[in-house]
Amino acid sequence: MKRLYIQEVATRDGFQNEKQFVDTDAKIALVNALSACGFAKIEVTSFTSPKAIPALRDAEAVMHGIARHEGVVYTVLVPNVRGAERALSCGVDEVNLVMSVSETHNHANLRMSREQSFAQLREVISVVKATPVAINVSLSTSMGCPMEGDVAVDEVLRWTERFAGLGVHGVTLCDTTGMAFPSQVKTLCERVREAFPALELTLHFHNTRGMALANTLAALSAGIDRFDASLGGIGGCPYAPGATGNVCTEELVHMLELDGYDTGVNLTSVLDAAALLPGLIGHDVPSQILKAGRRLDLHDAPPAQHAFAKEGA
Repeated sequence: MKRLYIQEVATRDGFQNEKQFVDTDAKIALVNALSACGFAKIEVTSFTSPKAIPALRDAEAVMHGIARHEGVVYTVLVPNVRGAERALSCGVDEVNLVMSVSETHNHANLRMSREQSFAQLREVISVVKATPVAINVSLSTSMGCPMEGDVAVDEVLRWTERFAGLGVHGVTLCDTTGMAFPSQVKTLCERVREAFPALELTLHFHNTRGMALANTLAALSAGIDRFDASLGGIGGCPYAPGATGNVCTEELVHMLELDGYDTGVNLTSVLDAAALLPGLIGHDVPSQILKAGRRLDLHDAPPAQHAFAKEGA
């Protein structure tokens, strides 16, 4: 049974997009619940300016408040040196840096060119490398840009190489707006794995067009064993109209376990945590497993007369 590593991102990638502020104590309680579920990594929060992302303005309080589980990597997003310094003061295990492979998307999302982003992140890397904290880089729009269209594999490889040269330990290839398709994913994963065998490689899918699980299977066939996912399927990108959010954690784990993979994740505990989300964010979540139940969550047979009436119809 192949071991996979599932990395939960809802409390950062999910909550940052929510209009309703999730109380700090509720965030801490949810992270603590997720810590007991068996995830390899949890992206807890973001050390971005509170003015830019007010939903995560309590980053320090959350990081100081959670109860850490042995074996779980607690990672956070940092945009610049100031954010890195704040994160390091909280004893994080890893920092996650983000930029887009697409020039247009990088301008729209980060308000700077790719070269400006790279220069800023290079400074962050130099600061963090003086500590034991690990460094991951998430390359947004690796499988398509909503403004430029297709993104060349060679361009993804070029930016991966530049960050690998700075000594980062991992790279996440992000399907930021759900434009990926399975054969594309397989080719990209094979090329990146071949070129950078020492990098810890993660795939980050969005379900904007309903292909996140199919894309996961394609990545698996290329040897990928690490996947980001978001509880309830919350999250998404403001530049993807109609986006439903990230690949849903419970749907992903459910599928992988049915196919015989060892995810290390307790699905029952994950569903219990997902059931808390509507109350925390004030609206329903995309998760179908939360609505329909697992494949073998069986139901009582309907009364005979009801069954006959349906057959007659």
